[in-house]
Amino acid sequence: MNTEILQKAATEARGLAIDAVHAAGIGHLGLPLGAAELGAVLYGQALKMNPQEPQWLDRDRFVLSAGHGSMFLYGWLHLSGYDLPMQEIRNFRQLHSKTPGHPEFGETHGVESTTGPLGQGVGNAVGMALSAKMAERQFNTPEHKIFDHHIICLAGDGCLQEGVAAEASSFAGHNGLDNLILIYDSNDVTLDAMAEVTQSEDTAQRYEAYGFDVSTVDGHDMEAFSTALETAKSADNGRPKFIIAKTEIGRGIPEVAGTNKAHGEGGAKFANSARQGLGLPEEKFYVSEEVRSYFAERSKDLAKQHTDWLEVFSTWKTANPEKAGLLESGLCGKTPEGLFDKIPEFAPDASAATRASGGTVLQHLAKALPLIVSGSADLYGSTKNYISEGGDYSRENPAGRNIWFGIREHAMAAMLNGMAYYGLFRVSGATFLAFSDYMRPSIRLAALSKLPVNYIFTHDSVAVGEDGPTHQPVEMVSSMRCVPNLDVIRPADAEETAGAFVAALEKTDGPSAIILSRQNLPNLSEISVSDRRSGVLHGAYIARREQSTLNLIILATGSELQHALAAADELGNGARVVSIPSFERFDRQPAEYRESVLPSDCRRRIAIEAGVTALWHRYVGLEGKVVGIDRFGLSAPGDTVLKEMGMKPESVVEAANTL
Repeated sequence: MNTEILQKAATEARGLAIDAVHAAGIGHLGLPLGAAELGAVLYGQALKMNPQEPQWLDRDRFVLSAGHGSMFLYGWLHLSGYDLPMQEIRNFRQLHSKTPGHPEFGETHGVESTTGPLGQGVGNAVGMALSAKMAERQFNTPEHKIFDHHIICLAGDGCLQEGVAAEASSFAGHNGLDNLILIYDSNDVTLDAMAEVTQSEDTAQRYEAYGFDVSTVDGHDMEAFSTALETAKSADNGRPKFIIAKTEIGRGIPEVAGTNKAHGEGGAKFANSARQGLGLPEEKFYVSEEVRSYFAERSKDLAKQHTDWLEVFSTWKTANPEKAGLLESGLCGKTPEGLFDKIPEFAPDASAATRASGGTVLQHLAKALPLIVSGSADLYGSTKNYISEGGDYSRENPAGRNIWFGIREHAMAAMLNGMAYYGLFRVSGATFLAFSDYMRPSIRLAALSKLPVNYIFTHDSVAVGEDGPTHQPVEMVSSMRCVPNLDVIRPADAEETAGAFVAALEKTDGPSAIILSRQNLPNLSEISVSDRRSGVLHGAYIARREQSTLNLIILATGSELQHALAAADELGNGARVVSIPSFERFDRQPAEYRESVLPSDCRRRIAIEAGVTALWHRYVGLEGKVVGIDRFGLSAPGDTVLKEMGMKPESVVEAANTL
């Protein structure tokens, strides 16, 4: 280990952080300065990566959970040779730069996940480690090991205080994810105050209780940290690793170092004196030739490792053509055509909850697509998304396709994101819709990061019944419709449910939420199967066309489509019924299609949904009416609650007669 040159690199990384934050006038200096030695060991020695091939399949993944310290990551990516030129460091936090305030997946090579909301990166890293274990079992052979890497996450006090990190860490320990190394940047500081103001537990004992191997080192002693890291990487003992690195936040700026004032940009005003104290020249954004030369040589060594791996990979592909084809299909992310052909039609007189129909659809799709995995937050028996022939994931069976997340909704969603970042499996997770807000920060990040994660939310309305208003999610469908790039799909029957699952799989640039019923719904067989299935792909379609001059449009989604059809029977031949299972998919259709479904010259419009009404006015306009539920529910049998809340054909007829 070349301690001298790595210490020089750490000092110059501190300088880059100071200069970037000073130039921007905003940013977080504490972590980049305090953890500089950790970065020097990680990027200067320990990480298996290739900056020239940042998507190397067998690379180590490094996740900066404490994403506010983004200049730590940008500085080391620049120094180690990733495509992040110095001009981008100078443009820190500026418009359209590759160095935004918090790391954003897909914007900058070497950024493995979008982080910023604290604790998310821990959940992401656990999901990546889970995916890596599944990939090892699925694709490695006794002759060829093409997956053999680690997931390394750097987190701070704030990350570990967040519940999502606790949930994910508990999962990791229980499932023996020994390819996970969680580094705790323990500097005893949070933003507002010293950490002792808000925490007093023994974090080492907590992680030992989770099932981690725990070690503590001086985070500024590179030899000690390197030894701990190498020990963690070499110990495949069924226990994830937790390295507590004691650091001084803001090291290098004496005026704030070791205090909560070092967390943000408070130290930036001391930039000039700090640079002098660090022994840096007056030149801003300085990197010495010695450091450049060191990382250039390291890049050559890493490229050689990559080339050696490519030879193994090539031999593996030749020896295992079926596995190679499956791997390629997962990596390319494309959904094969003809999925509807894999799903048999439902009986015309079938009556089933769409959660049950969804379970049936999932079985057929899982047979056709071996890389589909399905998880649930301790609710498989209710959400019906268990892959019957998939087996259960466990430390003994990493090939299992059913993931038992436990009662950890937030971790489930963050881990699903991590699995999607990993980029191989098509993942979904399920719980009751009423609990979706536990997942919302992770859902939002999935949408922001364009991750193809699928959520299955059941028990979608006041029809849940006796469990009462705590479990009746009147506002949550509309709430999720407000998230950009999230497709929300609420199917009306079994065939629309088939369309919903295919639509979700076809979307590869963002997540989808499939909203399913607890109560039985009739199969709306008066509408052709092809119209219902393909109609979901378009977001909306004409479920019943008017038989005379059009004078009324009734819009409905989910379980209320049946009521719209029944109301149309009473409202005459001029009524059109439109099923609109997905606002987002419909809004993306060409203007001609949208006009053909909702002609602008027909202003008499009614919408019905068992939920809050506000968003529906985008379709019914100021002159239309919405039959919905703008209050919390009731504890009573589901049918009773639905009628009490006006979810019946008569309500649509009454509203239409007032237009």
